[in-house]
Amino acid sequence: MKEGMFPRQLNDRRAFGIAKAMLEGFDRHYRLFRAASAAAKGRFERADWHGQQRAQRERIEFYDLRVNEAVERLRQEFDAATLSMDTWQQAKLHYIGLLTGHGQPELAETFFNSVTVKLLHRNYYRNDFIFVRPAVSTEYLESDDPAALPTYRAYYPTRETLHATWKRIVHNFQLDCEFEDLERDADHVVQAMLAELGGLRLRTNFQIQVLSSLFYRNKGAYMVGKIVNGFVETPFALPILHADDGAAGGASGRRLVIDAALFGEEDLLMIFSYARAYFMVDMEIPSAYVQFLRALMPRKARSELYNALGLQKQGKNMFYRDFLSHLRHSSDKFRIAPGIKGMVMLVFDLPSFPYVFKVIKDFYPPQKETTRELIKSKYLLVKQHDRVGRMADTLEYSDVAFPRQRFEDELVAELRQFCPSLLEMDGETIVIRHLYIERRMIPLNIYLQEATPEQIEHAVVEYGNAIKDLVAANIFPGDMLWKNFGVTRQGRVVFYDYDEIEYITECNFRRVPPPRNAEEEMSGEIWYRVGPKDVFPETFGPFLLGNAQVREVFMAHHAELLDAAFWQGHKERIAAGHVHDVFPYDPAKRFVHARRSARRPAAAAAAHNRATVS
Repeated sequence: MKEGMFPRQLNDRRAFGIAKAMLEGFDRHYRLFRAASAAAKGRFERADWHGQQRAQRERIEFYDLRVNEAVERLRQEFDAATLSMDTWQQAKLHYIGLLTGHGQPELAETFFNSVTVKLLHRNYYRNDFIFVRPAVSTEYLESDDPAALPTYRAYYPTRETLHATWKRIVHNFQLDCEFEDLERDADHVVQAMLAELGGLRLRTNFQIQVLSSLFYRNKGAYMVGKIVNGFVETPFALPILHADDGAAGGASGRRLVIDAALFGEEDLLMIFSYARAYFMVDMEIPSAYVQFLRALMPRKARSELYNALGLQKQGKNMFYRDFLSHLRHSSDKFRIAPGIKGMVMLVFDLPSFPYVFKVIKDFYPPQKETTRELIKSKYLLVKQHDRVGRMADTLEYSDVAFPRQRFEDELVAELRQFCPSLLEMDGETIVIRHLYIERRMIPLNIYLQEATPEQIEHAVVEYGNAIKDLVAANIFPGDMLWKNFGVTRQGRVVFYDYDEIEYITECNFRRVPPPRNAEEEMSGEIWYRVGPKDVFPETFGPFLLGNAQVREVFMAHHAELLDAAFWQGHKERIAAGHVHDVFPYDPAKRFVHARRSARRPAAAAAAHNRATVS
């Protein structure tokens, strides 16, 4: 706050009541959030994949429900609409006092903001009324409860006890399932670890630090930590899965395996990608988890780590603070984003900032039969769905103020033409009432125009893999044109145009019926009936494969995408309850081949014993 903005004394009794009610609302939210996250352990143990997906969707809705409850309580109990600005300032100061010793102060501050901005005009979005900057430090924050788990555990093995230590680490998570062969899996981890360390001897202070809670997502549970060997720190993650297919249930479906040993920042960045669903993690002190993870992935913004942990409102808040800081330290201008303009979205960017801003237009061409609310529902679907590393996460904002002098005139003209209902000119400020912010990628159509033959091959293979991953997650992209996909800095292809997506199970995949006569065969018009959810995969080719090199690569790797039977087969399996495996790491790093080779001698011995007995 600026000098003179503090109230002279805390003399309004309602202010403390407001602060107390706010914090009670937040504590209820985090209690329910944490309970849902902790219950992921039981769902994983039961191989309840549909329950896990349902819980991940429902948890995203928790925050807005609790905010609305708090807003209604303040209106009912304190007549919030009539309170003076002095009362709101005092409420904030009381709230800061209540956060002393709190385990989640940064989340509680964001909750205060979310409630307050629903009650105050944006003119009061200042640090004297809301937390523009954090007021309570989270440095070195840990629980004072002696019964609470520490953020991480440290283990100090010798080379001789490495195997036993990894087994002990796994046992300490107290999973209520047996491992298929933990001795074997521990051997695989030790061998992979020693290979990663390059045969270096273990230093005096060699230790393994492991976060105390597993990270649950979809069909996996991830153990995350780092290996400290002298001055060298190596991040790692061990994915734990059900052997074979736990979705089948039964005894065989309840046996676990360590599926891989992943080392280094690059592997962890893939697991914590913004294109993947949020983890469910039981955390008492979230900031301590973020601090630990940031040491493993220093290139990942703290806002993205909060998002990955399912605390997306905190991620939004921190992202916006980073954005405001970038504006203060840059001078380039917002512009219409490069590439083919969208029919539904107006997209702009700031060249020095690695994100794009997407605004829903007020009107669309005739071929786009949609509405603003339908488009928003598609983006919400993506937020709540398993993004399988192939759909970019989006941050949704309302009433975002930009300095007018930072906008190119051409962009302002486009906003006025296509989005007038969402645009407000307030003096030297442009206010956009609703927008999405998304990580910037190179549009795939532009990438292909400038790529080498080797890059083209990689991108086309990745494009097909992206579509197959989306299919496995029950998502039909709708518009599969190259321009709707982007290439990330790791070379992965990600889908980012969501206004036409549908569930695979709601589509009807058909073959084009043969023409009944010469007139139909020669007609430039469609001669067969097309329903609103009908899809004809064989018609994708003319739109996607005009380039000969692209066509050759596509047909060599992904020709089945042009066959209705491929899509219909996946639809039937999903409808039958099957949940596909989509691994957020290189399949070559899986231990599955070693497990299979280990099973063969045992199977051969069992067959020999049966033959001997008979």
